[in-house]
Amino acid sequence: MTTPDPRDAPNVAAAAATATAPALLEVDGLTVRFGGLTAVEDLSFRVGDKHITALIGPNGAGKTTAFNAISRLVKPAAGSIRMRGCDLLRRHSSQLSGLGLTRTFQNLALWPGLTVLENVMVGAHHGGKQGFARAALRLGTAREERALRDQSLGLLGQLGIADVAFQPCEGLPYGTLKRVELARALAGRPKLLMLDEPAAGLTHGEVRELGELIQRIRETTDVSVLLIEHHMRLVMSVSDWVVALASGRKLVEGPPTEVQQDERLIEAYLGGADSHAAQ
Repeated sequence: MTTPDPRDAPNVAAAAATATAPALLEVDGLTVRFGGLTAVEDLSFRVGDKHITALIGPNGAGKTTAFNAISRLVKPAAGSIRMRGCDLLRRHSSQLSGLGLTRTFQNLALWPGLTVLENVMVGAHHGGKQGFARAALRLGTAREERALRDQSLGLLGQLGIADVAFQPCEGLPYGTLKRVELARALAGRPKLLMLDEPAAGLTHGEVRELGELIQRIRETTDVSVLLIEHHMRLVMSVSDWVVALASGRKLVEGPPTEVQQDERLIEAYLGGADSHAAQ
């Protein structure tokens, strides 16, 4: 594992403060099984309010499975997941955006035939206040649509892709599409933004710009970020807290400057940690 440049690490005091910061998300004893395979076992961690927390680990560590459990795409066998005291395990995945939780995926989940702007506006659908009857009669829908349109255009401007707002997603560069997906997630006005390998497939320059974007989101909004990422320099440069997994279990957690030097993490990456657990 390449050792990140220490100059890229965030403020150490801010990172250490995450341990005592008010918790936005609390995961306790999370266990996920697929038949006889335990993909995540007894995982506990927290995401501090207005902090960036990263889940890292080698392939097969259980990161994506944990993400899917939090976002209610898989059902845990045991444990609890709470967001500001709300039991997420009692909620359907379709209800999470209304609670302030949005996510991206490893593979792009955009509608290629829709324009960039239309894709982003979809992310704000839960904020609509029109009831069925008023929507059917088109009462007040034009005003609401204009507001969503203006909000979405503003996000595209903040992410530097307003110039493609009215182009179909199909055929656009991959890096641009990654920003479209990020804009769509932000359109839901989340309190917790979950990013699943946002740097995958990006060039070095695009990864650097992505890190700047993530930090800007944290600095200018009330959004907390939970991040899965293999790009260690990105992780260590933007994160306040890092949780490292191996074989479905938590290996180590702490400020990035401490975690990156932990021998257990280095062994997990370079020593061939067991890979029988599903990622």
